Amino acid sequence: MPAAKGAATAVVISGGKQYRVAAGDRILVDRIAAETDSELTFERVLLVADGDTLLARPKELAGQVVTGRVIGHPRGKKIDVLRYKSKKRVRVHRGARADLTAVEIVSIGKPAKNAKAEPQADVGEAKAESKPKSSKPRARASRSAQEAQ
Repeated sequence: MPAAKGAATAVVISGGKQYRVAAGDRILVDRIAAETDSELTFERVLLVADGDTLLARPKELAGQVVTGRVIGHPRGKKIDVLRYKSKKRVRVHRGARADLTAVEIVSIGKPAKNAKAEPQADVGEAKAESKPKSSKPRARASRSAQEAQ
């Protein structure tokens, strides 16, 4: 279903598959370990289109996320696999159902920043406390020294 003109759309990756989504869309993705009614963020965004603006480069997409809400965890349609070899009495029947997660897309864009910024520790102090590492790898003990112990 194409999105309304002027509405933001995005292409996200989930489970190795790409999905074109807009706010309010409901999609089925491979099972994600999240509880029903919990919020879900898709951080792997390939494209964001909002009206006339199109963001597709990695630098432009930095920080862009798509947020959704988990609706439920349905199962996919049953798939039957039959294998048969004539004159050999070989008949194999296997079935499978995909475990899915239903997600409703809530918003597209950069996440809202918190009103309070957490104070960050000085980076210089942390570096001064750590020991400098030598650039050379440690020498291994010889076999005779290992056998003596």
